[in-house]
Amino acid sequence: MPHIMELVGKTRVVVKDGEVIEVGEPEVKWCPIFAKLRGIEEITPEDVRKNMEFRISDFGMFTDKRRLELEDFVGFGASEIMMTGLSRGLLDTTVTACDGAGTVISSNPTLVQGMGGRMSGLVETEPIEGIIKGITERGGTVLDPSTARMDPVAGVKKAVELGSKKIAVTVAFPDVAEELRELEAEMNLDLVIIGVHVTGLSKEDIQKIVDNADITTSCASKHMRDLVKPLAQVGTAVPLFALTQKGKELVVERAKDVKSPVLINTMPLPELPEKKQPRELK
Repeated sequence: MPHIMELVGKTRVVVKDGEVIEVGEPEVKWCPIFAKLRGIEEITPEDVRKNMEFRISDFGMFTDKRRLELEDFVGFGASEIMMTGLSRGLLDTTVTACDGAGTVISSNPTLVQGMGGRMSGLVETEPIEGIIKGITERGGTVLDPSTARMDPVAGVKKAVELGSKKIAVTVAFPDVAEELRELEAEMNLDLVIIGVHVTGLSKEDIQKIVDNADITTSCASKHMRDLVKPLAQVGTAVPLFALTQKGKELVVERAKDVKSPVLINTMPLPELPEKKQPRELK
């Protein structure tokens, strides 16, 4: 089974044995993040291929050479926020996804950042021994080392077995977010649900994310920008939104760790300057 990831403009890429074997058509043609970082003014399949090949050569994504300790990639990404939450004791553990391992439970802030800092939308992956070993050595628990399946609900149940209650979990599917809220009530947990990879979700699905998540990325979702009623927002081009009080507290806590100056202001949200948004929004 190969590895499948959606990245840079939600382009489907297939990787096998450390080689890119298939690249789809980008769904989004202009992304402010990649325009700023890489000077890409129109995303092409070739740009996406180069980006995936760079991730493979630079830090070993989808290979045994995967580096699991990486510097902060953005100020306020999902992994950066979880890293700060763990460091400050606001979270007991996290349930996230990693290439070559699938769902991972980890309380190690450095590992959480290393796995997630450069992660895009992981669709499916297969076990890679070196990655699973590296995660385990750093105190992480791979939910299913034999299949590397991704299952956030089973991941949270495993985290509870391991003694955690305050758990952050990344979620790409709205039904999973709903299921996790039910599990939270049932097991008397304190979950922080973080919506990720939301480009292209229907209006109904985005509404479910908005109703159930504490924090969500906006990606290139038009419906997210239309429906969201944030308590806090980070960034204006591809913003991250805090939707609940505990989400807001985590985002504000993260601001203390960001090296660059931070503007804090009160205003109606969301704030979405038209020229800065990804094109075309999905």
